[in-house]
Amino acid sequence: MLSSSTRLRISDILKRIENGQPVSISERIYLKKFADNDQSVASWVHKARVKQKRTKQVDGIEELLNGLSLGSPDPNTDFNSKEDDLADWFKGAPSWLSRS
Repeated sequence: MLSSSTRLRISDILKRIENGQPVSISERIYLKKFADNDQSVASWVHKARVKQKRTKQVDGIEELLNGLSLGSPDPNTDFNSKEDDLADWFKGAPSWLSRS
């Protein structure tokens, strides 16, 4: 369980990531440490990266993937529905979502 001060610090870092503001390497390491050990923090990081990516207009498939928090969290990758395969974008889905 995260303390209030830890949660606030993580929240501050995530807000800066969402807004495309600078985040130091030590803050990224701090965030990764918690994301590796806590699925909730990992989800928050993924959502922050997706929100960062939303600054430009997206098509329907991209909007669906963003809403489901699926796809690549890398803001430099774009889904092109005319060239890309939708199945490839589901590779980033959590393990509980895969077929059994």
